[in-house]
Amino acid sequence: MKITFLGHAGMFIETQYGSILCDPWFNPAYFASWFPFPSNEEIDISTIAHPTYLYISHLHQDHFDAAFLREHVSKDAIVLLPDYPLNLLERALRECGFTHFIATKNGEALALNGLTVSIISLVAPTDGPIGDSGLTVDDGVTRIFNQNDSRPVDIERIIAHGPFDAHFVQFSGALWYPMTYQYPPEMQLVLGAKKRENEMARALQYIQHIGASAVFPTAGPACFLDDELFQFNDFDRNKTNTFPDQSVFVEYMQAHGLNNGEILLPGSVLSIEHDKYSVYTPPNIQGQEIFTQKRAYLEDYKTRMQARIDAEKQSWPVGKVDILSSLIDWFDPLLQQANLLSAGVNGRVLLDCEKHKILLDFHQRRVSEWQQQECDFVFQIAPALVEYCILHRVEDWVNHVFLSCRFKAQRKGAYNEYVYTFFKSLSPERIQYVERYYAEKSLAKQIMWESQGHRMQRYCPHMKGDLSRFGIIEGNVLTCTLHGWQFDLTTGRCLTSENYYLSIQSPAADEDKQTKDDTVTNTCHHCWHRTLKSETLKSETVLDSVAPPDNAVSPLSSTD
Repeated sequence: MKITFLGHAGMFIETQYGSILCDPWFNPAYFASWFPFPSNEEIDISTIAHPTYLYISHLHQDHFDAAFLREHVSKDAIVLLPDYPLNLLERALRECGFTHFIATKNGEALALNGLTVSIISLVAPTDGPIGDSGLTVDDGVTRIFNQNDSRPVDIERIIAHGPFDAHFVQFSGALWYPMTYQYPPEMQLVLGAKKRENEMARALQYIQHIGASAVFPTAGPACFLDDELFQFNDFDRNKTNTFPDQSVFVEYMQAHGLNNGEILLPGSVLSIEHDKYSVYTPPNIQGQEIFTQKRAYLEDYKTRMQARIDAEKQSWPVGKVDILSSLIDWFDPLLQQANLLSAGVNGRVLLDCEKHKILLDFHQRRVSEWQQQECDFVFQIAPALVEYCILHRVEDWVNHVFLSCRFKAQRKGAYNEYVYTFFKSLSPERIQYVERYYAEKSLAKQIMWESQGHRMQRYCPHMKGDLSRFGIIEGNVLTCTLHGWQFDLTTGRCLTSENYYLSIQSPAADEDKQTKDDTVTNTCHHCWHRTLKSETLKSETVLDSVAPPDNAVSPLSSTD
């Protein structure tokens, strides 16, 4: 198997049974905020333009480069589609001109004329743009897992396709937090350091669970070349910066006893045969100075890209639409359908677009002009970006505005995923899916497990990470290392976000008492009355639902 690394999450896999082009990204993304790092300008595009198969993991612009796919990739390619509940990715690829598709089933092996592939699909509203995925490839000699930036929770399903000879995994930041939040400088540093550590610790855990012979840090970080964003780059291995590069992570692996990490540069060719590999990097590709002299490297890169950045900014619309009336017409009908989402937000959101100040009231479920009401969340966004989203009917603002980092934010209290889920669900189809997902999640059965004298639900309330694998207990605090979320094991309260609750039971000593009466009624917590049925299954217990703390917001009813 031969793999040409294309930069970021992009790769061109060649085998005797055909080739697979994965996530090629060459154009600036998110309003020209993100650029591939290191630069992939030197790659000969003609060598990757005619793949047998095309795999796009998800619709984020640093993975789905519509212009590149439309202009450079043969439409004879057969697209391998992840198993997503909405066919948004297929529609987007058809708009690019592709007509040949194979729909995969989540985690199931698929034979392709000598190749065996599987796509592990994630479908929570928080997974990418409502869908993210990873790819396994087996040519009969070599097996690889291209995780890119997906965060799978069913590790056993992946391991079943192994053992793997190579693992490609994200390790660096890809979000706007905490840089865009208007926190005091000292708080910014503390939050940045925590997020940087969480990112690398999560990647390390995936690496340890997958157990591949070789590990290649990929899928980030991007770099920021616009003057307004240039300071976000990690020039000097700043431990409070959320965008550590490949060299930092390989050293992080080594510090934790793993010496199988290898850096790939755009244009590098990786040859793998079972658990042996070699890397060839063409002489025209810059080497270690990319990392050791990063500021100078990015300054040069910035100079080359400045015209593209300027052209992008010149294209933004100004004064083309009435923002308030447009958002009322667009968002009001969605809010009327968003019962669970509105309950989850449980507050007011202000869009501060300079002279336009728009209130999204999730209590009243309507959009209006702001009249000095107190708000729980504030987003300061340039009117041009909002106008762009209106004119292009952008259904996922996370994939345009928020990932661009071209905004400022304020919030009261902890992170609230429902706010961002709303902004990535701006169509009836998306809202209806999200509502179904949350309804099913609230009624989903929870499997209990024990550790260090605590009995709790096995799967994290946030994104269902397996806490028996990703949970760390320190005192009375449980940390899910998938995203760094923490829970108080005495009360079950989430210490990261107010709207989550970890189900807690008495230790196993109380099990006999509970199984004698399989119906347990919890105290009513204002619309949270539940009847719980438990069934002892060896060391595990299945519960229908669990009451959250007194101040939690019910996902089953809207607020007043």
